[in-house]
Amino acid sequence: MSEREVVQYEVKGPIATIWINRPEVKNCVSPEVLVKLGEYGRKAEADESVRAVVFRGRGNTFCAGADLGQLVGPKLQSTNESLELAQLSAKTYDHFFNMKKPTIAAVEGYAVAGGFELMISCDFALAATTAKIGDFHIRRALFGGAGPIYRLPRYIGLRKAKELMLTGKLLSGVEATEWGLVNECAPPEEFDALIERFCEPLIDKSPFCMWITKMAVNRGMDADTDSLITLETMACNVVHHSEDAKEGVTAFLEKRKPVWKGR
Repeated sequence: MSEREVVQYEVKGPIATIWINRPEVKNCVSPEVLVKLGEYGRKAEADESVRAVVFRGRGNTFCAGADLGQLVGPKLQSTNESLELAQLSAKTYDHFFNMKKPTIAAVEGYAVAGGFELMISCDFALAATTAKIGDFHIRRALFGGAGPIYRLPRYIGLRKAKELMLTGKLLSGVEATEWGLVNECAPPEEFDALIERFCEPLIDKSPFCMWITKMAVNRGMDADTDSLITLETMACNVVHHSEDAKEGVTAFLEKRKPVWKGR
């Protein structure tokens, strides 16, 4: 792993960590960063030994948003270029939201604008108590194109979503937890231990059941009641006929730990 890579990838046991490595600019997202995030996300998803994927930023800052000079500044010569970059961001972050494996945003320092979008695209978010979290686009007369309008109201409700998006206010890690944006927070000196502890109950579950459950919950957010009932019963049927389900029941009856096959 080269220190010069703008995104770094490391695997320790069943956990893959994808690091944004531009601490000199608070890990701002450039086109190169977006491409590498997508590549490493697909790599982690394809690795059967990886059971959870954590996103972090070097230098005690998660991500301070877009590199304005590259993403929305004078280097962009046309509306088409701007649209292509917005679509790349949306596609990349949507993959993390729908990835077969659980994704965790581990936030220290700033998670604003594009960094905020990355955070809310993950299944879970953990934060240091000293983190600074918010949408922030409105402060620069910009608009977030990778998740806020369709994810944020579902997490915290319409009024709170508008409060963040229309004021550009920042929340501490503690406040973000109270708002329901973050699952848990911890002081900076205890943050690594929090990540490890939070991941522990995720990594010993059936990969197949994890994927189907996550997919069903995500799809269910926008479905009507009849469609939800159909989705739930179909997912239940698929999971219950999987090899992992048979192994789970057998292991319970034989009083041993299950050995998952991921199918």
